[in-house]
Amino acid sequence: MIEISVSDRVFVLTGAGISAESGIPTFRGAGGLWRNHRFEEVASPHAWHRDPRLVWEFYSMRREVAGTAKPNPGHVALAQLEGSIGERLFLCTQNVDNLHEQAGSRCVVHMHGELFKSRCDRCDRPPFADTKTYELSASVPRCDCGGQIRPHICWFGEVPYHLDEIASALNGCTVFIAIGTSGVVEPAASFVARVHGRAQSFYVGPEEPANAASFTRVFLGKSGEILPTLFHYG
Repeated sequence: MIEISVSDRVFVLTGAGISAESGIPTFRGAGGLWRNHRFEEVASPHAWHRDPRLVWEFYSMRREVAGTAKPNPGHVALAQLEGSIGERLFLCTQNVDNLHEQAGSRCVVHMHGELFKSRCDRCDRPPFADTKTYELSASVPRCDCGGQIRPHICWFGEVPYHLDEIASALNGCTVFIAIGTSGVVEPAASFVARVHGRAQSFYVGPEEPANAASFTRVFLGKSGEILPTLFHYG
């Protein structure tokens, strides 16, 4: 049980594990291969410049998979937590799907981008909603400026989004909860270290993360089974 008082500010970080419980593959585990390509080979600026059609085919496949996925009880529990404590919850996800939003969460910070959005690779046009899928044989969509439309995803070698906002929330939180993260991918892996000594920190997931020793307590198990009964409001 995690006690949340009326003065607590809660930072929740979710990773691939919570989405995997809804049937979305992580791509990084079990070989991390897609059509004989390593995940990193189709999720980088280099890949985009080398073969943007292949990159779009990969993300089209991801859109098809994520488009049929439904939130699990873990997602619903976090939406209910937001409903209970409001703006005192900062929900940050490494996931690019929209399962948190489907579950009812209204304020979600996607530090690695959003799968169902696209943007121009040349101009400063804001990212826009996009659920289209593209075949390898299709031409890459173009912006009015002539640039190519790319997935709104933070690729390997790029800087994650909203880092200033995330840093501010980490500095102000009194409870930190990581869910389904490996404890390896930076900068998210260092979040728990930033709050060490001044905030309670908890981990929820089926296996211990690489940084398990940094947490106040680790709850082992599926987030969909643990989260619905984990929070108690003081």
